[in-house]
Amino acid sequence: MIPRDVAPLAAELARQYPVLTLTGPRQSGKTTLCRDLFRDKPYVTLEDPDTRRFAEEDPRGFLKGIEGGAIVDEIQRAPQIPSYLQAMVDADPTPGRFILTGSQQFELMSQVSQSLAGRTAVLRLLPFSLAEVARLHPVPGLAQTLLTGFYPRIHDRGLDPSQALGDYFTTYVERDLRQLAAVHDLQRFERFVRLCAGRVGQLVNLTSLGNDAGVSHATARAWLDLLQTSYIVHVLPPWFTNTSKRLVKSPKLYFCDVGLACWLLGLRSAEQVERDPLFGSLFENLVIMEALKTRFNHGESAEMYFFRDATGNEVDLLIPSGRKLRAVEIKAGATVNTDYFRGLRSFAAAFPDALEGGSVVYGGDTDQARSDWPVIGWQRLQHPPQAR
Repeated sequence: MIPRDVAPLAAELARQYPVLTLTGPRQSGKTTLCRDLFRDKPYVTLEDPDTRRFAEEDPRGFLKGIEGGAIVDEIQRAPQIPSYLQAMVDADPTPGRFILTGSQQFELMSQVSQSLAGRTAVLRLLPFSLAEVARLHPVPGLAQTLLTGFYPRIHDRGLDPSQALGDYFTTYVERDLRQLAAVHDLQRFERFVRLCAGRVGQLVNLTSLGNDAGVSHATARAWLDLLQTSYIVHVLPPWFTNTSKRLVKSPKLYFCDVGLACWLLGLRSAEQVERDPLFGSLFENLVIMEALKTRFNHGESAEMYFFRDATGNEVDLLIPSGRKLRAVEIKAGATVNTDYFRGLRSFAAAFPDALEGGSVVYGGDTDQARSDWPVIGWQRLQHPPQAR
């Protein structure tokens, strides 16, 4: 097992809280990480039908069998368990007693927030970062990196990404999301997910998505929420000086794993990725998710934004840094040109007090120490800066 960037923080928080909760998409490495970090603890998974039935029908009896502490995997499968855990950890708040993992963020978070507030630390684990991949093997070229994605199993076992991502979608996405939302029209749901992939890096338009998928606006909203719940997609909100406006404007749509987006688009080779009209959006997806992984791995929130004004000036990514923002412009081209800096200059002129600094991340390999905005080659994302 390669070291995960979040591991030191997870170990530290387990020394402070009686419960540590780790959420993230399926196959992001949650179970492997927890079993490696907490080897002395028994492991139970609520994916097992008999274990889940025991936990559902007799939660007190189930917890009595692990009252000394345990790793409990896929906790969202038995939503009443956190309520019973509350009394147990109140009676014995030994740090690191229980380690919980789950793959559905909103359901799990509501259970945790209602029952274990103040008793648990919560961390989020996404698939490998570029830095983590680089510890396992050399990072390939950009197009192949986008195609392969970052699910640990693909890298650990050297799997063919197209086959593995197809299996992932069938085995986990279809099964889990159909069970969660009782999605009966699988054909339309699959079409909806593929349509989302075709809109990667674009503003969310639920009316258009619903019309193209043949479902109502309400169903489109429910299905998009479902994809967020299971860490399939991530929506990036816009930044405005008036905070209330931020909540009513359209966010931009990204996939938590860019390889899955490529697979859903029907891309099966690096050459196809390079030629695809969405190559730039897929690269943007990669960079956005690397920034999100860095924040999660340091125990920070998902708070990041993009900026776009009425005249079309745009900054792809704004990352909070104290009370200011760091701006990142993302360009897939391998040759730097002056247009790359237009959005950054416009934002800096309009909001000089909001900006701490910025950079351009591009699809080339060579860094450029320019006088105004540094230019960073994409492979340097293997060495993310420390969170502030």
